Amino acid sequence: MNVGIIGYGSMGKMLADKFAAAQISELENIYVTNRSKEKLSTVPVGVTVCAENQELAERADIVFVCVRPVDLPDTIAKIASFLKPDALLVSLNGNITFEMIGRITAQKTAKVIPSLTAEINRSQSLVCFNDDVTDEDKECLKKLLNCIGNVIELPEKEMGMGSELVSCMPGFIASIFDVICKAAKKHTEIPDEQIVKMVLSTLSATGDLMLQKEMTFEEVVTRVATKGGITQEGTAVVYEKLPEVADELFEKTLAKRRMVAENAAESFLQRR
Repeated sequence: MNVGIIGYGSMGKMLADKFAAAQISELENIYVTNRSKEKLSTVPVGVTVCAENQELAERADIVFVCVRPVDLPDTIAKIASFLKPDALLVSLNGNITFEMIGRITAQKTAKVIPSLTAEINRSQSLVCFNDDVTDEDKECLKKLLNCIGNVIELPEKEMGMGSELVSCMPGFIASIFDVICKAAKKHTEIPDEQIVKMVLSTLSATGDLMLQKEMTFEEVVTRVATKGGITQEGTAVVYEKLPEVADELFEKTLAKRRMVAENAAESFLQRR
């Protein structure tokens, strides 16, 4: 199996680094290309640089396209006739639908949405497939992605909300706890860095506890927030105030996602 990665930005570089380090037995060659050749000077050992996207398309059995949404139609159009008939085309943009890609090529296609936590091999990577993808294709792609964490297959229509829950969530979580830590600083002389480490360590341990013990959020709250106690005062504020913020968060992000998808649809229509 040969893998190609078009685009050597943060996501393309991460995939190349992880695939090269994973030593997957079925993976024979990794090919990369990038518009800016200077970035390719840092490719890891075992990764081959191709001069052009078309050359990569001719060699690869799975082609990851890691480019900006605005560049995706043109990139796919230029490699479509060079792809192997049985190759799997993989888009890393959840807002680009199979229907849009199908206007340019009838290639077997998958979509993959990794998370920032892939950097520590703990991504919850989302995948979906068009109707032409075989079970063997699915297993090959999932095996590749397993080297960066867990793989979750969703219907295409759920990839938007799924992305909010895994790809966007590190940003949401970081912003929420940034606010909490800044609020805590107003009431203590504990050094800022120590506050952050205390909160992050507790956050990480709570997540592991819930996963290992299969606990719900409500069970954790009940265990910690005894009736009439101090923690109950704090959790009552969270349950009263935060739902409105959470609702607005998803309303805003999903609306933005729809707008991006509409703009993307226009760019694909122009390629017809």
